Amino acid sequence: MIQMSSINLYNFGETMKLDELIITIADKTNIPVNQSLLAESLGVTRQTISNRIKNESEVTVSELKRVEQFFNIDLFGNSGSEDADITYIDYYTDVFASCGSGSIVFSSEKTKLPIAVSMIEGYSKNKLYSMINASGNSMAPTIDNGDRLIVEHWNGSQIQDNKIYVFCYNNEFFVKRLSKNLDEIIIKSDNPEYRIRTISERNASDLILIGKIVATIKQLG
Repeated sequence: MIQMSSINLYNFGETMKLDELIITIADKTNIPVNQSLLAESLGVTRQTISNRIKNESEVTVSELKRVEQFFNIDLFGNSGSEDADITYIDYYTDVFASCGSGSIVFSSEKTKLPIAVSMIEGYSKNKLYSMINASGNSMAPTIDNGDRLIVEHWNGSQIQDNKIYVFCYNNEFFVKRLSKNLDEIIIKSDNPEYRIRTISERNASDLILIGKIVATIKQLG
């Protein structure tokens, strides 16, 4: 159990502030951590975190425990990120999945990126995952331009209604919510400025599912 005195272990003085906590989590997990992700781990809004950072608010012991549980890490252990349950996935740095009107794949260059499995919805070591970048604003505020998206590759299973998928249609890539009707596939955006679209049963074979979005890493700022 973490004691109050444990906060000194990382040489932050007598207390730890939220911006220092973000740096510590990133060091422990080797994943990009921003205010939005910290807010999610603490069950508060990003604006709350932003305000507390501006006010140089200190982290409580209970908040440290919540962070450790969320990221599956030991903040003050000596073993660093090796204690965290980490998986390495392919990050396609120059592949942009459109959240707008569609975009092309710029390249297929990739790098391995360590990700805490606790971040991935329904994680299984038997599933294949990749990370790509989002482009456009049609899925805002759920997904913003520049966010990183972790994709669980499609394995032939049925579309889960109202889940967010990456798919290719008419040689363009999209990130949208999909639902299946009796004779059509419904394509929905979270941004109300974008209309609902449908793909008829006749044209359904032209839709190529790439995978389901199982995690979103918000861009910094």
